[in-house]
Amino acid sequence: QVQLAESGGGLVQAGGSLRVSCAASGLSFSTFAMGWFRQAPGKGREFVASISWNGDRTSYADSVKGRFTISRDNAKNAIYLQMASLMPEDTAVYFCAAGPSRAAALTQSSQYVFWGQGIQVTVSS
Repeated sequence: QVQLAESGGGLVQAGGSLRVSCAASGLSFSTFAMGWFRQAPGKGREFVASISWNGDRTSYADSVKGRFTISRDNAKNAIYLQMASLMPEDTAVYFCAAGPSRAAALTQSSQYVFWGQGIQVTVSS
């Protein structure tokens, strides 16, 4: 059974930093593209960042480019999203997702196969 478990969310002041993590189990993690999405209250789920199966390619939403960094550690079956210069509009539930095996950095939610439960990130002004 595939499980994706996010951790590290919480409350942070605007301008601050936070790192969220996603631990994966039940899949050949090192062969899966991975991504982060978020959903703010009253809005749809939007793409944040993604990383290819071998980590050589990344993709970011324009709204987070230069502020967020996605990375993966295949030895730990984990991905991370380092968030800096956080703004109140970054407040959302953040989800990690696993895409098809040996795929590039995918940006569409429909391309992902497995999803975590999500974790709240709140940025206060």
